[in-house]
Amino acid sequence: MVSFDEKDQFALQRAEMVRHHLEGRDIRDPAVLQVMGRIPREDFLPQAYRSQAYADHPLPIGLGQTISQPYIVALMTQCLRVTRDCDILEIGTGSGYQTAVLAGLACRVFTIERHHELSEQAQTALEKFGVVNVEFAIGDGSRGWPETIQFDRILLTAAVPSIPPPLAAQLKSGGVLVAPVGGGAVQDLVVYDKHGDELIGQIVCGCRFVPLIGEHGFRE
Repeated sequence: MVSFDEKDQFALQRAEMVRHHLEGRDIRDPAVLQVMGRIPREDFLPQAYRSQAYADHPLPIGLGQTISQPYIVALMTQCLRVTRDCDILEIGTGSGYQTAVLAGLACRVFTIERHHELSEQAQTALEKFGVVNVEFAIGDGSRGWPETIQFDRILLTAAVPSIPPPLAAQLKSGGVLVAPVGGGAVQDLVVYDKHGDELIGQIVCGCRFVPLIGEHGFRE
C-alpha cells in the first residue's frame, strides 16, 4: 500500500520531471506535458524500481524489456502529433506507461505485446489508473493488428531494421508513424508521414531501444 507521504513525494518528483526533463529540453506540446504530469509512472514499474520512477533513464520491467526514459516517451508522443479523434496502434505494450500517455490524448489505443505476462501486468496498471479506451492483443507486433483496420497514428516502442510492410499498410494516408529504425546498439528515431501509399521519413535523433522480435523485425 502506498502512503500519503509517498504519494506526495512521487507527485513532487513528477512535477520536477516535467519541468526539468521535458519543458527544460524541447518538449513544447502542452497536451503531452499535461498528461505526463498526471500519470503515476511509479505504478507501471516493478516494486524494486519505483524509487527511480522519475529519473530520466530507462528501467527494466522484466523479460529483457525496459520502460523508456520519460524524455523519450514525451518526444515520441510529441512527434506523433496526436489529436483527440485519433485511433493509435502501439507496437510493444511493455509496462503500459506509454499506452497510458497515448490513451490520455487519443480516441482509442490498440496495443500489441508479444509477452503475455507483460500485457497482463500492463492491463492491471491501466485498469488501476482508470484507462478504458485501450484494446489489447498478444502476438507478433511486426505483423500489425490482427484485424483488418487502419490507424491514424502508429508508434513502435521497439527497434526495427525497416518499417514492417503490414504496419505501413495499416497506416491511413495522411497518418503518422514514429519508430526507432536500425540495427545495432543505437538506432535513428524516425517520423514518417504517409502520402498515398508512400512513407516519407525524417530523422529526429539517435536513440536506443530493445529490438522488435518478429516476422518483419529481428530474429529471436
